[in-house]
Amino acid sequence: MTTPSPTADDSAELLPIATPARTRAALRALIRPDRGLALTGLGVLVAATAVGLLVQPLLGRIVDIVADGRPAGDLTLPVVLLVAVAVVQGLTTTLGLTRIARLGETVLARLRERFVERALNLPADRLERAGAGDLTARVTGDVARVSEAVRSALPEMARSVLAIVLTLGALALLDVRFLLAALLAVPVQLLTARWYVRRALTLYADQRVANGAQQQQLLETIGGAVTVRGHRLEEQHTERSAGRSRKAVDLTMRSVNLVLGFYGRLHIAEYIGLAAVLIAGFWLVRDGAVSIGTATAAALYFHSLFGPVNAALVLLDDAQSAAAGLARLVGVTDLAEQPEATGVPGEKHVPQKKDLPHQRTAPEAAAAVTAHAVSHAYGPGRPVLHEVSLTLKPGEHVALVGTSGAGKSTLARIVAGVQQPTAGTVTAPAGGKDPSVVLVTQEVHVFTGTLAEDLRLARPDATDADLRAALSTVHALDWAEALPDGLDTVVGEGGHRLDPARAQQLALARLVLADPLLAVLDEATAEAGSAGARVLERSAEAALAGRTALIVAHRLTQAVAADRVVVLEAGRVVESGPHEELRDADGPYAALWRAWSGSRTGAPHP
Repeated sequence: MTTPSPTADDSAELLPIATPARTRAALRALIRPDRGLALTGLGVLVAATAVGLLVQPLLGRIVDIVADGRPAGDLTLPVVLLVAVAVVQGLTTTLGLTRIARLGETVLARLRERFVERALNLPADRLERAGAGDLTARVTGDVARVSEAVRSALPEMARSVLAIVLTLGALALLDVRFLLAALLAVPVQLLTARWYVRRALTLYADQRVANGAQQQQLLETIGGAVTVRGHRLEEQHTERSAGRSRKAVDLTMRSVNLVLGFYGRLHIAEYIGLAAVLIAGFWLVRDGAVSIGTATAAALYFHSLFGPVNAALVLLDDAQSAAAGLARLVGVTDLAEQPEATGVPGEKHVPQKKDLPHQRTAPEAAAAVTAHAVSHAYGPGRPVLHEVSLTLKPGEHVALVGTSGAGKSTLARIVAGVQQPTAGTVTAPAGGKDPSVVLVTQEVHVFTGTLAEDLRLARPDATDADLRAALSTVHALDWAEALPDGLDTVVGEGGHRLDPARAQQLALARLVLADPLLAVLDEATAEAGSAGARVLERSAEAALAGRTALIVAHRLTQAVAADRVVVLEAGRVVESGPHEELRDADGPYAALWRAWSGSRTGAPHP
């Protein structure tokens, strides 16, 4: 179960945060596969702590020997035992902490993998509503906070709790009255912990949300810097950034004051407990109930609790911060498993399977792809598609055209399975191919690595001959082999930079390697200039040969080459048919064609 995250402003709906109960359940699920490692590490730490508790009685023994005026030779045995205790405790503590650290790193790796996997499967419109800043803050700040807690807080917390429990037991063995005296500090410590926890969880959750909102504002301002300057909005955006930064700083200062108050209360508890143990020791020694050495051991036991108790309570700071971060991560992983609520009033939401979002049909079925009464909205009152029905026959190339905002890209993403409709169904091809649908957009990412590695993202088992064949298909082999190291040339960040046209050809070569039954191209030639667009259109035509394709046409030359043109207006299909038929029908498509061809000299006019 998750709870909605507070919105940073009226335009952003931040990703949800998991409830404490759901967060604990997720943590148990993460640890469950490594129960044996956890139990072994805990057992070794118990042994190490128990051995370490022999130090105080041995020191008390030395005090008694000195107080009684015994020969110096009597000190040999306790001193040798102290050395042995130090060696054994050091070895067992190292082994125990190593196993606990291994457990923590394993769980952390599992959490990261699950988060990345689920984040990649989030619906695109949900991410757009939340904004990039919220997800960025979670994948960076929250993961880092959980990582820090796992690497440092978890081993230290386990060690501290064991030391506290076993030391209190050792005090009881010396004399139960020492234990009762030491427990006088517990009420103050419990009240301190309760006071802190009740304030910290909410405060740290708010702090993480504020940091996410701050990052979102910075990303929007920097990413849209040209627009901001063009509209003279520098002052407004600076004030927004400053306002969100002030909020983040204010929450940080509140957390600092909270920690300072926490430490002050802990010191009061220490003074109360130590004074009580010393007074009890004075009375017991005076009455002959215990020796000076025993009283010394009791005082040393309580003093040795300062470190573990303070560490355990101070680690509540890290634990609360990490818990807030973990709740935000679990909120994302849970969101990926939940169907999106419909944003169109009165329309029934038809859920799809998360990892198989389309109904699959055999390749010999009459229709390769069918979208039936598909509607979609990016939030209440913001419909983009209205009961769109579309059928693509096997091998057919269909071009989607329309003005900006008509819903072309939304429909393309829904058909590709990247985005779920708020109503309606989509039937996509099966036939044993994985993936059976591939989407290529105008925003192509060139991953860091060799060109061959970048291509093998689509088919890891592809041979060099397969890679060259795919590049040749999209007319990219010549420039690929002309690179400094050919297919072994490092591309992407820090490597050889590919211009937009070549990056898009790389994406089309990946499509060829993936060999899907259905290819969806969403303005895949839009980033190239006119000359580059002509090259890319040839590459796209070659990549789509022999397969069903849905093409969001950025240039109407793509519509001319398509088997059928579908015209969208305001989220509705208003025309459908071959290019020549629609061009001569004097409808919306004809108007688009006249506007487009009339603005370009030498534009094709079949």
